[in-house]
Formats: sequence, C-alpha cells, structure tokens
Amino acid sequence: MAERDGLKRSALGRTARLASIPVGFAGRTTLGVGKRLVGRPAAAVLNEVQLRTADQIFRVLGELKGGAMKFGQALSIFESALPDELIGPYREVLVRLQDAAPPMPSRLLHQVLSEELGSSWRSRFASFDETPVASASIGQVHRAVWADGREVAVKVQYPGAGAALRSDIKQLGRLARAFTVLAPGIDIKPLLAEIEARIAEELDYTLEAASQQVFADEFADDPDFVIPAVVEFTPRVLVTEWMESVSSLARVIAEGEEQERDHFGELYARFLVVGPARTGLLHADPHPGNFRVLADGRLGVVDFGAVARLPDGLPRPLGTLLRHAVDGDWEAVHQGLRDEGFLLPKVQFSPEAIADYLGPFLDPARADEFAFNRAWLRSQATRVATPNTENFAAAFKLNLPPEYMLIHRVWVGGIGVLCQLEATVPFRAHLVEHLPGFADAS
Repeated sequence: MAERDGLKRSALGRTARLASIPVGFAGRTTLGVGKRLVGRPAAAVLNEVQLRTADQIFRVLGELKGGAMKFGQALSIFESALPDELIGPYREVLVRLQDAAPPMPSRLLHQVLSEELGSSWRSRFASFDETPVASASIGQVHRAVWADGREVAVKVQYPGAGAALRSDIKQLGRLARAFTVLAPGIDIKPLLAEIEARIAEELDYTLEAASQQVFADEFADDPDFVIPAVVEFTPRVLVTEWMESVSSLARVIAEGEEQERDHFGELYARFLVVGPARTGLLHADPHPGNFRVLADGRLGVVDFGAVARLPDGLPRPLGTLLRHAVDGDWEAVHQGLRDEGFLLPKVQFSPEAIADYLGPFLDPARADEFAFNRAWLRSQATRVATPNTENFAAAFKLNLPPEYMLIHRVWVGGIGVLCQLEATVPFRAHLVEHLPGFADAS
C-alpha cells in the first residue's frame, strides 16, 4: 500500500513539474509584455524569456528522465538549426542533457536486480559498483566484474519506466506550445509520436540484446568501430562487455579540436550508412551520448534499444532518388517521389519547385568533402521554415511514408550532430559505397 501511494505521489510530482513549464512560460511572457510597455527593447525581452524558459525546460526534463528526458535528448540534436543568438545560451545545458541524468536510489536499484536476476544476484558478479557511470532516459549503467572475471556494463531499467514514458509523452503533447520558444520552426508533435511508437521496443531489453549482438558480431575486430558483446539479459537488465572510453561525442562537440571533430565526425557519418548495409539494422538513436570516444581513436556505439529493421540495407529507391537529385534530373526525382508515396496522387508539385525546395539540402552529397556547420543548417532551416513563403508551403506537399519515418528521423538527427561537430567529412564517398542505388543510378 505504501509503495502504491509512493508511486502515486511520484506520478503526481512528475505531472506537476511538467505542468510548471507552460505556467512559467506564460508568466514570463506576461512579464515580458510589461517590460516592453515600459520601454525595454523587444529583442532583449524575447531573449530574456527564451533564456529563462529554456533553463526551466531542460532542468525539468533532465530531472524526470523517462519520456521527458528522451524528448529532451531528441530535441537537443536539432540545436544546430537554431539561430546562434537564440541557441548560444542554451548550448551548455543541451549538451549536458545529452550525456547525463541523476541516478536512482540504491533501494530501487537492488529491487530491480533482485526481481530480474534473483535474490542472490550478487553471486553473479565478482564485484558491483553501485555508483552509476552513466544514466539515460529509461535506465542507468553500472560498472561490474562478472563471475568469470570479465569486466561488464550493467544497464538497469528504472522501476515504472514504462508508465513514466507513456505519461510524459501524453503530458508533453499538451505542452507543445511552450517548446516553440526553443524552436519556432520545428513541429514537436511528430517527434513525440515517433518516440511513443518506439516505447514498447525500448522497454524490452531482450530485444535490445538481440540487436546489439547482431552489431557486435558483425563489427568484431573492426578497425574503426567497437560494439560491446552481450553477456546476459532479462527484460529489464542488460549485461554487456565493458568498453573503456574516454568521453562521448557530446564532449567533442563542446571542446574538441578541429582534427578530433573531423575524425570522429567521419566515423559517425560512416556508421549511419554502413550499419544498415552490414547488419540489416539501423541504429535509431543518434544523439551524441550513445557514441563513445575510445583512446585508440575508434568510435564505440551503445544503446540499441531503438532500431529499424532493414534486411536489405537502406532502401534502394532512396539512393536512386538522391542520385537523380544530385545529377539534376528533377523529372526523375518527381516521378520517383510519386512512385514511393512521397507525393500523393492529387498533390501538384512541379519538378522545378521540388528542385528549389530540396536542392540546397543535397550539398553534402555533391562535394567530395563537405564542411558541416551550424550556419549551413540554420540557413536551410530558415529557408524552409519561414512562414508565408513558397518553400514553407512546399513542405506541406511532401508526404512521409511510414517505412521511411524512422530513417528520416535518424538522418535528420545525424546531420544535426555533424553540424554540431562542425566536421569536414567525405560524405559522398560513403553514399557511393554503402547506399544502395546511389552509385548506379544514371
């Protein structure tokens, strides 16, 4: 009974903290109007409202974990698209959210381990460090030594994570307006819908274990990538071999030198396209905290809870469409978009208008090397997200078929991370080698 009451109080507390976001936003907006009436410049007032709202949003999201933190991590990937005068003050808290979260109490940790591994769970380990080394949206990671002497990472799911995820997503959907202060041109609701659609898979660590082992087998002894092998798993506990890393891509984004940014940016970009080609799976959680920097220069990859199953690799029509666009054959692009369902039968969208809308996005696929940067991504976001313009209207003419939805989110998020890294990458070469249809379209 006491435990049930505690869960109820916890749920009420989560709801209250999420509800504080729009209340605070409304209060600050009202205060901002008052300041403008007494002579404060509009830009200065807006900046103050944005700063305080962003601080509150990401503090609350980070504390709550669950769907709230997962949404915050997903949103943080897109910070490169926002104007520097708006996003600059947020960047530190965004990167922190990508790579950290508060731990769960020891009592709850022991409870989950006992339920999943048995009351004598400690006998499964030679040693177990109860201080987590990493935290994520639905679980935290501990360092331990398995009974056979192997160093391992133990991911333990937070109690009640499923209920928290679903509750948070529902509540965040009601609060979408408050988040427009961060990204006026980004539609929050589809992002929330995508997160909600993946919840069931991410909550079951047996599915994650199967996906991770596929990657671990394929990339065993790879000179550039490391994926830890699975040691043991249950629906809420996942034990994998320990991977010694010095930091994550979040740290490279924050303070990496140019050579480091280019090196790990190139590996990150290559993994986006080589993963599906080699495993038939797409790692679908591209935020920087999941990509680890190893001392020997390799890139470690973790968290396979969200994957897209692509038995034949990335879809060949995607590569064919992209190559036609790079070659400037917009008639073929127009027909291909129609054939694949990106253009619905009654939608009128001329090849010339498609070229104007999509053409500038293809810069990374045209050059032998492309310098990803925030300015380029901001220019694209401004070009297509400015209301009452032709490109803004064009966005509503394109349909996103369900089979492309997760691929789209991963690629958009991946491009965002590359722009945060400001890395120069031979992106076209990776498309030629690993994207079906790109090399052989004419």
